[in-house]
Amino acid sequence: MARRFVTLDVFTSQRFTGNPLAVVLDAEGLDAAAMQAIAREFVLSETVFVLPPADGAHRAQLRIFTPTRELPFAGHPTVGAAVLLARLDGVANDREIVIEETVGPVHCRIAPRGADSGRARFDLPRLPEPAPGAVDAAAVAAALGLAESDVGFGRFVPENWTAGVAFTLVPVKGLVAVSRAKPDMSRWDTAFGAEGHPAAFVFSREAVEPGHAFHARMFAPSLGIVEDPATGAAVAAFAGAVARHGGLADGDHELVIEQGFEMGRPSLITLSLAMRSGALVSAAIGGEAVVVSEGRLLA
Repeated sequence: MARRFVTLDVFTSQRFTGNPLAVVLDAEGLDAAAMQAIAREFVLSETVFVLPPADGAHRAQLRIFTPTRELPFAGHPTVGAAVLLARLDGVANDREIVIEETVGPVHCRIAPRGADSGRARFDLPRLPEPAPGAVDAAAVAAALGLAESDVGFGRFVPENWTAGVAFTLVPVKGLVAVSRAKPDMSRWDTAFGAEGHPAAFVFSREAVEPGHAFHARMFAPSLGIVEDPATGAAVAAFAGAVARHGGLADGDHELVIEQGFEMGRPSLITLSLAMRSGALVSAAIGGEAVVVSEGRLLA
């Protein structure tokens, strides 16, 4: 049967920038193997499949696939799918919906921006926490083509964190070092694969655009993602490190993380943090999305 699909660019308001996303509608009847094959066909960092929700009070259930595996949660699929669902529902005003993902229910707030674009913000379904495993700074630097002296600044050191999907967070000293990062596959599994955390989120305090809090890149070549233009799940994990090491006072904070600039697909991810008594009590990820194409999948 023919199934509708829509592609969007996410964490941007301009087409052909941001992170591309494919959303397959009418996904009932597809098993995991079929979904994985379709995700490989799209060759995007993630493809989303929309299913009826298990709870009738929720808007939809999402299953999210990279070209090589299913994920329990991801940020840019959540933002893009939420904006698209509001468009399909003909919603012109701000609204709240709940989307079911493997990690749990995700509460989203959507603000349409015309017929084909909008902004979505979702609360993290679980707060970030350290993920198992020690990180060898020298091995991480070598796997990224960097010197060990490039790695670490302030209180930030390489660490594993997760908010549903685990990432190795790699702080580096400035934009020049970030731009030099390049995966060395002969060293990758030694540095990132041993603990089951094959994705690296490389970041610096120095940013391209004034007012942005961090500049970042994300590499996950063993997952079929050589580099990702915008990674909401990584920023969700990163929230834990920012809360612990970033020197944030109690109160509400909104930080903009820029990503994808080295790929020619600039993306802006908004991270909202609520700090109380020195601890992170809630966090949210937000961004824009715009529809790029629509079609039919003959599967």
